[in-house]
Amino acid sequence: MGSVNKVAIVTDAGTGVGRAVALALLHEGYAVVLAGRRREPLEATARTATASGSRTLAVPTDVTDRVSVKTLFARANEVFGRLDLLFNNAGIGAPPVPLEDLAYEQWKAVVETNLTGAFLCTQEAIRLMKSQVPRGGRIINNGSISAHTPRPNSAPYTATKHAITGLTKSTALDGRNYDIACGQIDIGNAATEMTARMAAGVPQADGSMRPEPTMDPVHVARAVVYMAGLPLDANVQFLTVMATKMPFIGRG
Repeated sequence: MGSVNKVAIVTDAGTGVGRAVALALLHEGYAVVLAGRRREPLEATARTATASGSRTLAVPTDVTDRVSVKTLFARANEVFGRLDLLFNNAGIGAPPVPLEDLAYEQWKAVVETNLTGAFLCTQEAIRLMKSQVPRGGRIINNGSISAHTPRPNSAPYTATKHAITGLTKSTALDGRNYDIACGQIDIGNAATEMTARMAAGVPQADGSMRPEPTMDPVHVARAVVYMAGLPLDANVQFLTVMATKMPFIGRG
């Protein structure tokens, strides 16, 4: 429990990877601010943790809204007095339709959530981390296997996840002078609501439909806890954790 008194913000903490990471951080002794669009899933995560006496704060947040993001970080600072870790996890996809058929509104929604949302949260985290005593902190971005290689008909998601890699590198560089470390975890087929359809088959590059293996998101959570637990003079810049047999490595 070496992380007692450390404070984390996890976006999209109500379900899936976000919930798994939030619970793992709470288990390590962090106080965790749970952010997400809907209050009910956040409170369900909090209830799961409260039994162990963990410190949580649920703050319904729309990461695409600047005022909402500012409120999230102000509340975290007001209640806990500092911020040691931001896990930028909020993300959505678009319907898997041909690129030329995708509605502009669908493209815009993915970019605003996945990229602009991460940027807005990163801005507020840096402002807090620069000004607090002791100074500094860590930002971990949820990239994806899609930050390396696309699935068919996934242009908005893939483009934003490639962009997250650029944001991670820029944040790591710009944060150096302020003891702010930034790294990225690229996840392949964690078993969540988002990947539930994989058991029935998902489109492959050759046009076929095949089921794909998944892995328990607890393995992602353990990886994030490892990254978060390093001293600020060490950083995992990029880490990939994936279902061993998913069709990523190979010629597709």
